[in-house]
Amino acid sequence: MTGHHALLVTGGCGFIGSNFVRYWLKQHPESKVVVYDKLTYAGRKENLHDVWGSPGLSLVVGDIGDRDLVRRTCQDHAIDLIVNFAAETHVDQSILGPLVFTDTNVRGTHVLLEVARELGIRLHHISTDEVYGHIRDGHQSVETDELAPRSPYAASKAAADQLVQAYAITYGLSVTITRGANNVGPYQYPEKAVPLFSTNALLGEPLPVYGDGQQMRDYAHVEDHCTGIEAVLLKGKAGEVYNVGTGHEMTNLEMVDIVLETLGQDHRLVRHVADRPGHDRRYSMNVDKLRALGWTPKYDPRQAVAEAARWYADNRWWWEPIRRGAFREYYQKQYGERLEAARP
Repeated sequence: MTGHHALLVTGGCGFIGSNFVRYWLKQHPESKVVVYDKLTYAGRKENLHDVWGSPGLSLVVGDIGDRDLVRRTCQDHAIDLIVNFAAETHVDQSILGPLVFTDTNVRGTHVLLEVARELGIRLHHISTDEVYGHIRDGHQSVETDELAPRSPYAASKAAADQLVQAYAITYGLSVTITRGANNVGPYQYPEKAVPLFSTNALLGEPLPVYGDGQQMRDYAHVEDHCTGIEAVLLKGKAGEVYNVGTGHEMTNLEMVDIVLETLGQDHRLVRHVADRPGHDRRYSMNVDKLRALGWTPKYDPRQAVAEAARWYADNRWWWEPIRRGAFREYYQKQYGERLEAARP
């Protein structure tokens, strides 16, 4: 990726996007980074509170579905690489209100592709292991596997992946895709499992574990995702997909145990609640293709979860206002009846 000096990072105020912006500025201080973000509930300026004064970093508030604003932003800043993190990402939210996922994840990505085609800009798309669907025991997903999404969220991401690949084939657009495992780490909105369980434990509230808690997930530290994306941007082959994870998975109950042990909290806080519809039992990815670029993860899943839990213990300033705000309404809608029904 030599010669890329101006990045448009869509969704750069979100969880993974903000971690990537911070990492990229540190590793590539000569780059110009334009954060393009709608500033929805999970995209927060506070996620980049410590780097807003950096030379070369700027913010454009906008929707990736706004083609004119995307085009104008790319032209005004002479963008030569779009890194697309902008997405609605939470499966539970996609079950509660699926249409917004199609708008952002499918149509929004399509708008970015159109602008990239028009202006001759390279595009890197951030995807997810959930596009592969439930993975049977003994198999790890490889990049050429058939996509078999089972939630509205996963289906919207699979559709976006296929659009990106279609633009590479039809128009010769320079694209790459990374499919990330379950990321954990700083600035992850507390609707997701690890920050939800960490903050609940710190508040002394019950941890609502779906079903039997035996679902298998690859918990990867967001910093390893960022270095994986960097490896693909610098050394990846145009038109290719790369899995980014640890290559190892654990049960959700194991993850809960690590959170509680790290925070010194009581296991009696665990509350098994009604499972969510269509909950995939196992995700597991083979990451050999990315390793072949010289990349290796710094954290194993156990370390990743423990590091994340510690961050929430150390950064109450960040999550306590979220937990007091509109999040409470979502939490009650999602878990209120489940927790009541599971009361001991």
